[in-house]
Amino acid sequence: MKDLSELEDLYHGRLKHNLSSLEASRKKILNKFLLSIFGAILSLLVLVLYFTNADEPNAVIPIVIGLFLVFCLGIFIMAFKAKKIYRRQYKTEVVSEVVRAVNPDWNYDPDRKITSSDYRKSDLFRRAYDKYEGDDLISGLIDKTDFECSELHTQYKVVTYDKNGRRKEHWHTIFRGLFFHADFNKLFNGQTYVTPDYAEKIFGKWGQKFQKFSGKGSLVKLENPDFEKTFVVHSTDQIEARYILTPAIMEALLRIKDEYKRPVHFSFIDSRVYCALSFNNKLFEPKIVRSGVKFSDISSMYHLFLLNETIIKELNLNTRIWTKK
Repeated sequence: MKDLSELEDLYHGRLKHNLSSLEASRKKILNKFLLSIFGAILSLLVLVLYFTNADEPNAVIPIVIGLFLVFCLGIFIMAFKAKKIYRRQYKTEVVSEVVRAVNPDWNYDPDRKITSSDYRKSDLFRRAYDKYEGDDLISGLIDKTDFECSELHTQYKVVTYDKNGRRKEHWHTIFRGLFFHADFNKLFNGQTYVTPDYAEKIFGKWGQKFQKFSGKGSLVKLENPDFEKTFVVHSTDQIEARYILTPAIMEALLRIKDEYKRPVHFSFIDSRVYCALSFNNKLFEPKIVRSGVKFSDISSMYHLFLLNETIIKELNLNTRIWTKK
């Protein structure tokens, strides 16, 4: 794993060159998108003005405008296809290099994701999804501990009908962000869940009453005040939950939350720990509307990929203090 100065050397030595070579493609794609959108808007505006002001409409003019709209659509499709090629180059020449900078032995696949079965096994988000998307799968070993991590976006669909009977679909996010799971080297009897404590943050002590009914299993009260303010714990096995959530583990989970400053969920099920770190946007995609030649983009990406190292290190998973039974 490289430190920040080594990452800067990598950026100036190789990544900046790769990004700069992609700039010409980015600008062409952006120009095509802008040209197609501007041309379509202009065509529609001319068509509206023509029919509004023409005393005797001529069929030739709408046909010409229609052909120009088709031309604009063609440019838009070409730009979309070029964007897919640009994305592939960016993943190969930039993102994969950042992954190798963190750990050269990790496996990276830009088009794969955490399986839906692993997502369901975590039991963190129980709402049934209608759309399951993701990419940027990283897998491997950190010392003795196997792990997987990818970006995920799950959504459910709500269908409504307006007063005229027209059908409308509304998509709502269940989870969007980085999803991680790793071997905990302990076969759990129950299921333990550590989730953001929204109720107490909003309603104070009254929120504690809602906590009892907001999760699977029973509410687990612990002796760390900062942890109690940040997270709420539910478990199907109270004794095992306290066995897992030692003072050191609770402090580790707080540090992970402070490190990334995003809503984070954990579960301990079977013999694995699951972590879901929420974000509102896609994380490892190339920029189109602005230059991608920025060290801050590389640094941010590197920082997110370190989530794997951070969780395993903070939870001390490599010490193997437990044995699977």
